[in-house]
Amino acid sequence: MSTDLLEISIAHRVAVVWMARERVRNAFNETMIAELAAAFTRLGADAGVRAIVLAGRGPAFCAGADLDWMRRMSGYSLEENRADARALAEMLRTIYLCPKPVIARVHGDAYAGGIGLVAACDIAFAATTASFCLSETRLGLLPATIGPYVIRAIGAHAARRYFLTAEKFDAAEAFRLGLVHDLKTPDELDGAINETLGALMLTSEHAVREAKRLVREVADRAIDDALVADTAERIAQIRASDDGREGVKSYLEKRKARWVTEYEAERAAAEGDDEEM
Repeated sequence: MSTDLLEISIAHRVAVVWMARERVRNAFNETMIAELAAAFTRLGADAGVRAIVLAGRGPAFCAGADLDWMRRMSGYSLEENRADARALAEMLRTIYLCPKPVIARVHGDAYAGGIGLVAACDIAFAATTASFCLSETRLGLLPATIGPYVIRAIGAHAARRYFLTAEKFDAAEAFRLGLVHDLKTPDELDGAINETLGALMLTSEHAVREAKRLVREVADRAIDDALVADTAERIAQIRASDDGREGVKSYLEKRKARWVTEYEAERAAAEGDDEEM
């Protein structure tokens, strides 16, 4: 996958997407937005990828919008601004709707659009030293394109405060709000992510994809007859699927499911190749 501003590697069914604009603290511009959208589209369709980690090079995770990009935007017409904003909104949606689990590795500061990236991911780990800021109103702007994801992550009440005040908050507050799922010291961060990746490898890829869709489509719906019927249909469908039948059968037979043995065989083969080298 050819990119200018991202570094992408795949090993043991895990893709790591590094934002590699260390000089500008991994701030967005139109090129990085397009590359992120393309990368997550391709990785989401890659049968060899089970999970994706989004990370940043250098001291910051993502500082939001690039100053040169903002300078260009200040001269855009309304129509040009609409097209530009739509590209950012579509990139965030691509990450949010990615069929593969996406983990945010927030080792450093996440500001403005950087918080949108964190909120669009399924799972977020943050270093205890990271800080956060929804800084848009300081610039006379709105956290609009990131808003749907941030509000889902932290709730409307907390969003009112931080959208309005543009206050900085620390990693402990990000954890309390639900923006990140776990806090680790910088030295512990990768180990914790690897543990979660290991847990994901023991799950059914089909079930994980459907579980992601379940959360998106059921959250905040009224528990009425339509939702009861919907959820009953979902479990009936997955029980009758190949993975559903295999998972239940393996549990009853007290053996590992097919996807677990396949993954373990791949890891053993890879470790054997490493030893030979």
